Amino acid sequence: MQQPATSLRPPLRVVVVDDHAVVRAGLRAELSSHRLEVVAEADDVDSAVAAITATRPDVVVLDVHIPGGGGSAVLAGLGADAPPTLAMSASDRRDDVVATVRAGARGYLLKTAPMAQIAAAVHAVHDDQPVFSPELAGHLLDLDLDVTEAIDDPDWQALTDRQREVLRHLARGHTYKRIGESLHVSTKTVETHVRHILQKLHVRNRHEATVWAIGRGYDAD
Repeated sequence: MQQPATSLRPPLRVVVVDDHAVVRAGLRAELSSHRLEVVAEADDVDSAVAAITATRPDVVVLDVHIPGGGGSAVLAGLGADAPPTLAMSASDRRDDVVATVRAGARGYLLKTAPMAQIAAAVHAVHDDQPVFSPELAGHLLDLDLDVTEAIDDPDWQALTDRQREVLRHLARGHTYKRIGESLHVSTKTVETHVRHILQKLHVRNRHEATVWAIGRGYDAD
């Protein structure tokens, strides 16, 4: 009997960054049962940048508050070479969430999240899908940013009304399926809208589009 293709794929390689050894040990032990292999650990900014650069993992699980400048400093140190990153923290402060997303994280979960959710989120960010704990969604919806500049923003004006709706949903971390259900269109239609959005905004993927929208406050209604 032929095995499913997914069972033939090697586990995703993960670097875990957290300044608490017990957290790192717990993640290493649990992630292995979800087709995730922890290839390195780090406990501060410098060691994290070094470990990630040396191992070139598929995904980084990154604590927001670590010595040396925090998770955002790790992403800044890696620059364009940063792998897909899932931020994790005990903090649900809006400033932490927004700063980490702007730095390049594709997802942000609270450390109280169940291990199965964390593992699923690692796979999701690897597939370029933003993931956020439900408790944090409001921080992305209610950013206190000046949206009046949209009037003079040529990129925003280049989008159609429907493309703006889709982009707002993307910025809220919604899946294509959920966007389609909300707008009463097919997933394929959503994918087409997203492709046109990326072209008009001159960004490479939905994550960059999400950061673009959140940074300008266009994720709010």
